[in-house]
Amino acid sequence: MKVLAVCLGNICRSPLAEGILAHKNQAYSLGWEVDSAGTAAYHVGELPDPRSISMAAKYGIDITNQRARQFKAIDFDRFDKILVMDRSNYGNVLSLARNEEDRKKVELILNYSKPGADKEVPDPYWDDNGFEHVYQLLDEATEVFIKENS
Repeated sequence: MKVLAVCLGNICRSPLAEGILAHKNQAYSLGWEVDSAGTAAYHVGELPDPRSISMAAKYGIDITNQRARQFKAIDFDRFDKILVMDRSNYGNVLSLARNEEDRKKVELILNYSKPGADKEVPDPYWDDNGFEHVYQLLDEATEVFIKENS
C-alpha cells in the first residue's frame, strides 16, 4: 500500500499524518510507503512547522527528515490512497484527477474515524494549542485506516 497525506502547505497537518502513519507502519510491520504533500507551493523544501515537529516528538515520532512538497497529478500514479485533511484540499486534489480511478483514491482522512461525517482536520497554523487536537484526530483516524486496509 502506498499512502499520501495531503493538506495545504505540507508543514502542519500532513507531516503529522505522514509521521503517525510511518510510525505505525513500522510498529505493525506493514511495509507500506507513506508520504505527504501540500496543494499549495508556499513551503516547498521546508521542514515541517516546529510545532508539528515538537508534537510528533512528544509521541516518539521524528518528522525532521520530511520536506514540504506540492501535490502533482503524477501522485495519482504513485499512490493507492490519498488522504486529505479538509474539503478545500479535497477539491484541490480532485481538480487534478484525470479520471474516475484517480478520484476514487481521494478521501477525507477523518471519514475513517467518523464515517460519512465529512469532518475536517482543523488547520492549527494560527493556534498553537491546536496541534495536540490535530495529533489526536490523526492518531485515531490512522488507526482505523490501518485496520481497514491491512
